[in-house]
Amino acid sequence: MSISVKNRLNGQMPKVGIRPVVDGRRGGIRESLENVTMEMARSVAALISQKLKHSNGLPVECVIADNCIGGVAEAAQAAEKFARNGVGLTVTVTPSWCYPTETMDQDPLMPKAVWGFNSTERPGAVYLAAVSAAHNQKGLPVFTIYGKDVQDIDDTTITEDVQEKLLQFVKSGLAVAEMRGKSYLSIGTVSMGIAGCIVNEDFFQHYLGMRNEYVDMSEFVRRIQMNIFDPEEYERALDWVKRHCREGRDVNPDSLRRTRAQKDEDWQFVVKMALIAKDLMAGNPKLASLGYGEEALGHNAIAGGFQGQRAWTDYFPNGDFMEAILTSSFDWDGIRQPYMFATENDSLNAVTMLFGHLLTDRAQIFADVRTYWSPEAVRRVTGKTLEGLTAGGMIHLSNSGAASLDGTGRQQADGHPVMKPFWEITEEEMRTCLEATEWCPAVDFFRGGGFSSQFVTAGSMPVTMARLNLVKGLGPVLQLAEGYTADVPDDIHSVLVERTNPTWPTTWFVPRLTGKGAFKDVYSVMYNWGSNHCALSYGHIGGQLITLASMLRIPVSMHNVPEERIFRPSAWSAFGEAEPVGADYRACAAFGPLYK
Repeated sequence: MSISVKNRLNGQMPKVGIRPVVDGRRGGIRESLENVTMEMARSVAALISQKLKHSNGLPVECVIADNCIGGVAEAAQAAEKFARNGVGLTVTVTPSWCYPTETMDQDPLMPKAVWGFNSTERPGAVYLAAVSAAHNQKGLPVFTIYGKDVQDIDDTTITEDVQEKLLQFVKSGLAVAEMRGKSYLSIGTVSMGIAGCIVNEDFFQHYLGMRNEYVDMSEFVRRIQMNIFDPEEYERALDWVKRHCREGRDVNPDSLRRTRAQKDEDWQFVVKMALIAKDLMAGNPKLASLGYGEEALGHNAIAGGFQGQRAWTDYFPNGDFMEAILTSSFDWDGIRQPYMFATENDSLNAVTMLFGHLLTDRAQIFADVRTYWSPEAVRRVTGKTLEGLTAGGMIHLSNSGAASLDGTGRQQADGHPVMKPFWEITEEEMRTCLEATEWCPAVDFFRGGGFSSQFVTAGSMPVTMARLNLVKGLGPVLQLAEGYTADVPDDIHSVLVERTNPTWPTTWFVPRLTGKGAFKDVYSVMYNWGSNHCALSYGHIGGQLITLASMLRIPVSMHNVPEERIFRPSAWSAFGEAEPVGADYRACAAFGPLYK
């Protein structure tokens, strides 16, 4: 079984520009700094290339300026080289004082950071402070990096604290650059009156630099009836599904159950839907050989969503298989990058999934934030007592659609359940995820039939629940909650899921509490959540999400990230260092969206 590492969208992958800046005074000063400054640049480039990959598995490339930047002419030369080479963000490094406004990066669309080396010979901290002030005065937010411990000027070590900030900045900056110019593909319109399905073009354009594409759901019917899909892939996919996608229980009453022949037809239909959705998002050159050159191009969509309910599902098989298999890290062609594809065309949850994927390289879990179960309520309906991690209550995350099969937690690292970047997943782990999943015939309100994935997420995984919301008069706002998945005893789990829908995936989530505000207790997290949907990412990535949000000028309304893991541009403290949440709102409003 192969692992597919490639860029499936149009446009080259963004590179990281490294800007070595230097005191431009010659006659001994610049000459003494040239080598050590360029060595800093090379060390940063090596760190980034060794530690990071793009979310599609390709290596992250760095472009270093041809020479040290001592003034405006050399700054322009570096900018020209970066433009030619597709640089999407910059890191400026120096061990010494330099002339700030003459050497700084003034590209308003480029996420930028400056590492001022902590030494005493020609202290880079002085330049760091001065260039930070220059950026802030000019309205060009910059992330400043300064190691805690003094180092000798010839010490080429990048300390752990500096590494952490460099990598956090670069990964977030790459996410910004990768979204720019890509599309969100809306298949259908608004599902069941859910506001997140109302695609807000101003948000996509001004905050993400993305365009919006629209396709009516009838395009699936046209392509199925006219066989506009790769017939060889279809046969391969259908055979794979028959071997690996095990049917689960049918909870419908006898009067609503579909016959075996109808279910077999449903499988053929939903497999074709999955093929077509991939083709719509990323294109497929095979279609050109079938005489469909326009369809072969796709929509260059880095994310998308499918309306489904009710216009589609009242008559046709639902989109649950399509959504689940697309968002997983594997299918009939092997292990590959997951697609960010939202059920019910919830564009805001699709963007949240996209944020998580670009930051972690992992598949995401789309879910309803369905029910808060207090210890008292659990005891009342089951006669049992919640213990351990769930002793203070838990949140039931469940939705019929786009929960990736990676979300089963059947991948392993050091004996613990994890969700891995796709290029680390083994063939055995892929099979284990599939074996942990059943495909239940769709329930009664999916009148056209179809199948929904059903699994229970393994407990003890560190995860981050997140959601992007739009608020009138305010704009986009991000909220997040770091926590853990939980194992719940079968005699409790089975009772609770039977009260809602036992044919859908279940993730039991327990947020990490702080004892105050929205994180006073588990109930408060549920009460303060801003939507019926969330995206769940593997790992405690709240700090990374906050960094990315600040680059995009999106304030964070709710989080439980410790202060030491929060990394924003230096200007944010000027808006109220003692009140960081309010400062975040004020800074985002003052600087405005990245793509004004």
